[in-house]
Amino acid sequence: MTKYGSFPGARPRRLRTTPAMRRMVAEYRLHPADLILPAFVREGIAEPVPLAAMPGVVQHTRDTLRKAAVEAVEAGVAGIMLFGVPEDAKKDAVGTAGTDPDGILQVAIRDVRAEVGDDLVIMSDLCLDEYTDHGHCGVLDAEGRVDNDASLERYAEMAQVQADAGVHIVGPSGMMDGQVGVIRDALDQTGHEDVSILAYTAKYSSAFYGPFREAVGSSLKGDRKTYQQDPANLRESLRELALDLDEGADMVMVKPALPYLDVLAKIADEVDVPVAAYQISGEYAMVEAAAEKGWIDRDKAIWETLTGIKRAGAQMILTYWATEVAQKLR
Repeated sequence: MTKYGSFPGARPRRLRTTPAMRRMVAEYRLHPADLILPAFVREGIAEPVPLAAMPGVVQHTRDTLRKAAVEAVEAGVAGIMLFGVPEDAKKDAVGTAGTDPDGILQVAIRDVRAEVGDDLVIMSDLCLDEYTDHGHCGVLDAEGRVDNDASLERYAEMAQVQADAGVHIVGPSGMMDGQVGVIRDALDQTGHEDVSILAYTAKYSSAFYGPFREAVGSSLKGDRKTYQQDPANLRESLRELALDLDEGADMVMVKPALPYLDVLAKIADEVDVPVAAYQISGEYAMVEAAAEKGWIDRDKAIWETLTGIKRAGAQMILTYWATEVAQKLR
C-alpha cells in the first residue's frame, strides 16, 4: 500500500464543484409545464382583495382573473385551478350558487376560456364548501352530519354546469365516497366525455388549510374530520386510490404536499396516471412569513420545496408561486 492508499477513490464531491456541474447532473428539474396556478375569483368586488395570510395572493375580480390567466400562459404555466367566492347572501344550505349557470365560478370559467382558449388547462374546484352557509363540502342531514349520497347528487349537477361553462378538468375535492364515479357518469351522460377528472385522492384533514379559508370566505362550523383523511393514515390513501381509479379518475392528487411526501411517493409508485400535489395555503404562508422575518431565503426555500415535491413523484404541482416560478424558469 502506498502512502496515498488511504484516500478515497470515489469522490461524489467531484460532481458538485461548480453551478454548471451541479446543473448538468441534477436528477430532477422544474419546468413551467409542471405548474398549476390556484386562483380565487370573488363576486361583487371592483378591485382585487389582498389576503392577509397569503402575501402576494388576492381574491380576483373577473377582469384581474383574466389578466392573471394571460400572464400564466405567457409564463408557460400548464393550468389554472379556479375557486369561486360568492357573495355571502347567496350562500345557503345546499350551495345553490355552486350549480347556478350564472354563479361566480361558472362565469369565471367562461371568462378565462374566452380569454385564453385552450392555451391554458382550465380546472375548477368541484365542491360545495364555498357556497354553503355552514361551510361544509356537502349537504347536511337532519342531524347536522354531512350526507354523502345527497352531496353526490349536488356534485353531479356541479360537474355538468362547470363542463357547460367550458372547463377542461374538474377537481372534486369534497372527499365523498363514490364522488369520482358519479361525476364521471354525469359528465358522460351530458355529452362531456372529454372533460377530465383530477381526483383529490388523498386529501388530509390538515392544520395547514387555515389561510385558504380566508381566501374563499369560508363559513365553516366544526371540522371536516369525518370526510377528509386522518393524517395518521397511509394505507387508507391506497384504498382511496384504488377506488378513484376504478371509478374513472384521469389524474390523482395528494393534498397537502410537504407534510405528506411519503404518501405522494407511495401513490406515484403505484399508478400509471398523472400524479399531482397541492402545495397549499399554509405551506405558502409559512415560507412567506419566515422570509418576511428574515429567517430564511425566500427564493431558495420556494425552489427547494417545489423540487422536493417533484422528487417525491408529482408530475403536476399546484402552487400559488406558479407564475412567478415559471417566469424565472423561462
